[in-house]
Amino acid sequence: MKKLEQLYEGKAKKVFATEDPNVVIVDYKDDATAFNGLKKGTIAGKGVINNKMSNFMMRRLEEAGVPTHYIEQLSDRETAVKKVTILPLEVIVRNISAGSFAKHYGVKEGIVFDEPTIEFSYKNDDLGDPLLNAYHAVALKLATWEEIELVKKYTFMVNDFLKSYLKGIGIDLVDFKIEFGKTADGQIVLADEISPDTCRLWDEKTHEKLDKDRFRRDMGQVEDAYQEVMRRLMGE
Repeated sequence: MKKLEQLYEGKAKKVFATEDPNVVIVDYKDDATAFNGLKKGTIAGKGVINNKMSNFMMRRLEEAGVPTHYIEQLSDRETAVKKVTILPLEVIVRNISAGSFAKHYGVKEGIVFDEPTIEFSYKNDDLGDPLLNAYHAVALKLATWEEIELVKKYTFMVNDFLKSYLKGIGIDLVDFKIEFGKTADGQIVLADEISPDTCRLWDEKTHEKLDKDRFRRDMGQVEDAYQEVMRRLMGE
């Protein structure tokens, strides 16, 4: 598969056209950002880890019945995926209180919820990705009611699978953000990535943070944390 012109460059990835109009190549970068791009840096090897972990999880989620954009991994950093139109909704699931949830609602981190919560935010950097509910999303024509219901169904399936899988390697899935896209034939599929960039991951016993919070909060040993997740997941 041949990489043609660059279509897009985001905070963590570049996207390239291919000879097939329905397939693009995603190239993962080591660039790291936080707080809507206000904080910038580099996490050495992050692109390779995020690419491999995302693909590993997407393949298993497909087997579990969640349709994804994944086609095939081309190299350590590059993957061929279905070309999708991303729904401008970030979907956030929380199993344990942390981050902005703890801050907004004045609760401490680490409260395990009786059942997962789900949030939507409007994917718009200029507005700071504001939280919205399903009624707002429909009013703004970001998605239809049917699409929102399907997204919720798939999201809880993703949560059930990831939580259980990660528990098996001694990691608690605190929360995560995912995105969905629409293929050329109108199918809703899981897109973007699943990685320590988009998930909060704590060691089950020590509660040590194994994710991008180490970068956000200047905790150090960011690379080590990403590599530890990769080692447990894939023995690498």
